[in-house]
Amino acid sequence: MKIKTLLTTLVLLLCLTMTTKAQTSYSGRIETGYINYLSRTFTVDPGPNWKGYNIDNRQNGFNVTSINGVTFKDRKIFTGIGLGYFNFDGIDGVAIFGDLEYLPFKKRVTPVLNLRLGYNHIWNQYEGGSGTIHTEFGLGINYKIKENFGLYIKSGIMITQQSFLLPLTLGIRY
Repeated sequence: MKIKTLLTTLVLLLCLTMTTKAQTSYSGRIETGYINYLSRTFTVDPGPNWKGYNIDNRQNGFNVTSINGVTFKDRKIFTGIGLGYFNFDGIDGVAIFGDLEYLPFKKRVTPVLNLRLGYNHIWNQYEGGSGTIHTEFGLGINYKIKENFGLYIKSGIMITQQSFLLPLTLGIRY
C-alpha cells in the first residue's frame, strides 16, 4: 500500500511540475533611465550629528538595471529580482529589488504597469553611505517586436533616499 501511495504521489508531482513549467518561462529585462529629483519625503530638524539629506543637493541622476525572473499567464505577468546601479550627480549607489510587471493585452502595443520594492544604498556624505527602502510605481507603453522580445518606455514615481523622484526609463525585454 505504501509503495502504491508513493508512486501515485510521484506521478502527481511530475504532472504538476510539467503543468507549472508550461505556464511559466524565463524572461529578463535591461533598462536605463534618467531620474529627475522632485522633492523630499520629509524635512529634518537638524541635530548635532546631522550631515544633510541623503541626496543633499537635489541631484538628478541616471540608472542601469538588470531584472531576471519568470513570466506567467501567456506573457502578461512578470515577476523577478533586479539589481541596479544609480548615479546622482557623482553619488554612486546600488539597488536590489523585487519586480512585478503586468501587460494587460497580448497586442503589439500594450500598456505596462510596474511595481518595485527593495533596498537602495548610496555612498554619500555619511560614513559608509546610507541605505533606505526603494519603492517605484511605473506606467508606460510596451512595443512587442517578436513573441519574446520587445521595447518599452515608462515613467512613474520613485521613493528612495528620503526623496520623491521621477524616473524616465527605456528598456529591452527578452
